[in-house]
Amino acid sequence: QVQLVESGGGLVQSGGSLRLSCAASGATGRGYVMGWFRQPAGKQREMVAIINSGGSTTYLDSVKGRFAISRDNAKNTVYLQMNSLKPEDTAVYYCYLNTGRDYWGQGTQVTVSS
Repeated sequence: QVQLVESGGGLVQSGGSLRLSCAASGATGRGYVMGWFRQPAGKQREMVAIINSGGSTTYLDSVKGRFAISRDNAKNTVYLQMNSLKPEDTAVYYCYLNTGRDYWGQGTQVTVSS
């Protein structure tokens, strides 16, 4: 059974930083896409950043230059370093894993105050 456990959300002032972590268990292969999505209140879920097993990344335009995704394949863990946070980054952030089917974490709240 695949499980994704997220940590690192919270409340931060505009311009601050947070680091999200997501540890995957039950998925033993390394050739997977991992990433982060977010869902602001009342809006649709959107892709924030994804990374494949080779380290290639894709970012939402609005976070380019501010967020950085990375992964530790030995630990089956993906990270999202978020810098220069803005109030519009406020959302529930979800860890994502694709092994041929999609898996989602439980979500962690990120709130950026102005």
